[in-house]
Amino acid sequence: MEYREIGKTGMKVSNLSFGASSLGGVFHLAKEEEGIKAVHTAVDNGINFIDVSPYYGHLKAEIVLGKALKDIERSRYYLSTKVGRYGKDGINTWDYSALRATESVSESMERLHVDYIDLINIHDIEFANLEQICNETLPALVELRNKGIVKHVGITNLTLRHLKYVIDHVPEGTVESILSFCHYCLNDDALVDYLDYFEEKEIGVINASPFSMGLLTERGAPDWHPAPKPLQELCRKAAKHCKDQGKSIEQLAVKYAVSNPRIATTLFSTTRPEAVLQNIQWANEALDEELLKEVRNILEPRFRDTWLNS
Repeated sequence: MEYREIGKTGMKVSNLSFGASSLGGVFHLAKEEEGIKAVHTAVDNGINFIDVSPYYGHLKAEIVLGKALKDIERSRYYLSTKVGRYGKDGINTWDYSALRATESVSESMERLHVDYIDLINIHDIEFANLEQICNETLPALVELRNKGIVKHVGITNLTLRHLKYVIDHVPEGTVESILSFCHYCLNDDALVDYLDYFEEKEIGVINASPFSMGLLTERGAPDWHPAPKPLQELCRKAAKHCKDQGKSIEQLAVKYAVSNPRIATTLFSTTRPEAVLQNIQWANEALDEELLKEVRNILEPRFRDTWLNS
């Protein structure tokens, strides 16, 4: 495994890391015991950064992850969770108030069986009033950082310009990392346009969803996927091309995502231990430059074609 620092946080994390959303059955129904084993497999094979949220599975992901972490020494991993997005009884909710953020951190620590959080993120800031994020939510998290309850503070979002807006409107050092998803993968590298800015501000970059939420898989995008249909069709074509070459688009997607040294880590999510090992193997293999070029040519007509969050 290759390890890179997240900005100036001092956290040197594996360039491939474990996203625990699948533990909440977000994408598919999950077997709890298998999910716990997947977490153990990840840590035992060099992955040392784990990301979760109370929103994933409406608390279920944190609960299952907490069960897994009880059997892992705390010094072996960095833990990231979030505030702002929640849900109950199948209904999504949002609350970016200072009070709710503070309460949420405490509740997450209880579910996760830890006494501090390495990185606390505001989840999907585009759903909030950005002025509230700047003037209320972030100051509340900074206060928790000052108390040592959380070690570092970050923000997450699909829309990249919102990340820059918030960073530009808060005191320097408030935001230490950003988490972007679906913007550094085979069909969309828009994150690259912001890397100089983040580096200038000494802010670490976390990438998520190397498979673009299922677009870049042989199985193809799930029915709920928000990507435009023409993009979905091109991704299916690219996946078939890889398969016809005796290769896997998933393998290419993982290796491409972890190959940029300016991005600290890329999150993937699974409940299957064998998938954890497969992704680690892919991350450690050489990048197939010729196949990458061929796939890029297929995807070029809809390259950087994005969608709104939901």
